Amino acid sequence: MGHPFRDVAIVGVYNTKQARVLEGHDTQSIALEAALGAIADAGLEPRDIDGVVGGIASNFLYQSRIGPAWRSMSPLGIPAVIEGAMAIACGLANTVLIATGEAGSYRQHASTAPWTRPTNEFVAAYGMFTAAEFALMARRHMHMYGTTPESMAHVAATIRNNGHINPEAVYFGRGPFTAADVLESRMVADPFHLLDCAMTSEGGTALVLTRADRTDDTAKAPVYLLGGGTDHYGPSYQHPPVWDLGGVRRPDLIAGHVGRRAAEEAFAVAGLGPSDVDICEFYDPFSFELIRQFEAFGFCAEGEGGDYVMSGVIEPGGRHPITTDGGTMSFSHGGASVQLFQRVVRGVQQLRGECLSSQVPDAEVAMCTGGGAGALFTDVLLLGKDRP
Repeated sequence: MGHPFRDVAIVGVYNTKQARVLEGHDTQSIALEAALGAIADAGLEPRDIDGVVGGIASNFLYQSRIGPAWRSMSPLGIPAVIEGAMAIACGLANTVLIATGEAGSYRQHASTAPWTRPTNEFVAAYGMFTAAEFALMARRHMHMYGTTPESMAHVAATIRNNGHINPEAVYFGRGPFTAADVLESRMVADPFHLLDCAMTSEGGTALVLTRADRTDDTAKAPVYLLGGGTDHYGPSYQHPPVWDLGGVRRPDLIAGHVGRRAAEEAFAVAGLGPSDVDICEFYDPFSFELIRQFEAFGFCAEGEGGDYVMSGVIEPGGRHPITTDGGTMSFSHGGASVQLFQRVVRGVQQLRGECLSSQVPDAEVAMCTGGGAGALFTDVLLLGKDRP
């Protein structure tokens, strides 16, 4: 059989302005701005769209008066991209818009974000907010393998420095940072210091997929989906995470390695492996997550992630540069659906060679992820310049 996404291409991406607070915007208006930006980036017009993904994108159909169209309510980043690609591959749509945004709905920046603190009897009563949940997974890894706070701080400093030089990042110009700066910031949930953690902000983002045979009419070089998948172990932020949860199908497929199965399947479909990846646009809710992902995806052995990230591979010019726009620690953390989508947008920009900062020269393959062990899910997507 041929590659399932051979006839699908990403032809448009767009990030709106990202900021701690976007005055004059609400969630609908910033998502609409993102949608129009991605369509324009593709060199298309709204009437070219005949499929939409996401609750916010549906409003685009009404505002632009272009229905009827295929529609999905998928709210999250990589699964939304995969679902949109499947719709095109199955002939349900020709050109699919995925758009999301958030503004004006969360202004309590002194507290943890509302999507990370649901009212649940197993978390609320014990202060089990997101940082604590991810900290439990990090502490278990430290106990088993001797992973150090210094290795996590090195990850955080690297990502924050990527944002420091990115003029589009919310925290542009806030650095540069050293690992010592991270370790000297206040403790949030042991072992995470403040600078090990993501921020909160507002913004919109969007992406356009179309049939590969239509890319001659688009404005930018197409980027292709080489493989992808998603691993889930349960609802996010409702139960204290347990490293050893799972293991039913294979002893190593546990929550501590969430994303392993998805990565294996993505690599198998693409006919690639970790050594073929040029850019690691890994989701970065907390610094330990990148150490964990490198192990789960097979870039290094279990327990070696700390030493791996300290070896120079994750820095600009390294073999596997990470989260090149500054991620959720520095670029933006604009709501539950927004930040899970932005790793894909940055991956596309890298493969097009059009990043304003931290452009990786001659990149051919990008690996994009979302989620993490503390949230009991991880999504994986492989992007490439060449059609599979």
